[in-house]
Amino acid sequence: MALTFVAGVSATMAIPSPVWSGFDIPLPWGTLRIHAYALCILAGIVVALWLTARRWKARGGNTDAIWDIAIWAIPAGIIGGRLYHVFTSPDRYFGPGYNGTGDLSAIPRIWEGGLGIWGAVVLGAAGAWIGCRRAGVRLTAFMDAAAPGLLLAQAIGRWGNYFNQELFGGPTTLPWGLEVDPGSPNFPAGYAPGTLFHPTFLYEMVWNVVGVIILLLLDRRFRFRGGRLFWLYAVYYTLGRVWIEALRIDDAQMITIAGVTARLNVWTSILVFVGALVVLVALTLRRSRESDIVWLPGRGPANEVDVSGGDQSADGTGPDGGAEAEGGAEADEGVEADAPSALTDAPKPLTDAPKPAKDPSHHGRAD
Repeated sequence: MALTFVAGVSATMAIPSPVWSGFDIPLPWGTLRIHAYALCILAGIVVALWLTARRWKARGGNTDAIWDIAIWAIPAGIIGGRLYHVFTSPDRYFGPGYNGTGDLSAIPRIWEGGLGIWGAVVLGAAGAWIGCRRAGVRLTAFMDAAAPGLLLAQAIGRWGNYFNQELFGGPTTLPWGLEVDPGSPNFPAGYAPGTLFHPTFLYEMVWNVVGVIILLLLDRRFRFRGGRLFWLYAVYYTLGRVWIEALRIDDAQMITIAGVTARLNVWTSILVFVGALVVLVALTLRRSRESDIVWLPGRGPANEVDVSGGDQSADGTGPDGGAEAEGGAEADEGVEADAPSALTDAPKPLTDAPKPAKDPSHHGRAD
């Protein structure tokens, strides 16, 4: 009786399978299908750009540069994410063992799901580097400004997995279990209709939102520069991705290392976590070399050039919060004040000096 009651409560509180996955727009030659998955990805991109633009402006950058960088970074990130997914889950596209029985036409159909974050970050960073060079700004400065927005975009984009009914975890009796339509092609074989699954999309969404808050608070407190906030993002995200990925039951490449077999993305997350942590520690140890200037040398506005030889931010403060900048400002004011003084107080020519009065008793000898 008690078990029946618990099962009934769990089913009542369960996350229902979606009843909507997009809509159609009628066109003269047919219809255009707008998929919920694509809308979630687009919403994540828009919110990420908004947050990044606000942070970039607060750091002294020109918000126009964000759009110049986004033109390169976003398409490159989408292509990279898709390529990573295709080559790490090749059976659908190339057939088992690359035997040619797959569906190559499914590769560009990204609205059906399948964007790998690692490929998106790698190619997206390459696109951002091109955009930063063209805009004349530092890549590390952009990475720090964009890190919270990137994590927020991932949180929003995960809702696309819900609408596609994909990438869920194993069966669970937890009250927030996810219902999956038995008629969905993603419903796993061997499970009875009505089985609840771990909503891994929700776990990662919550993990990422919490991470955004943590990054923003830590950056406000410690003012990360030189790419450190981006590497902190990588450390945090991969820490959560390891245990969330381990819950999933969808098809994936399995890799065995040191006798331990796990999904490819689990090992990738561990590798990225270790690498990001090493880079973060190394950058922290040499943080005295960090610069608040967002522009590349010679590319920023003239009034942002650091004439004192030290690092200076766009608002005139040094990396240590103001004391250094005030000293630099005083030095500059001193130079400006002394320059006219040196001109106006210069000694007059000797020919203009007053002649001493003659004393007849000294026969012309000056005292």
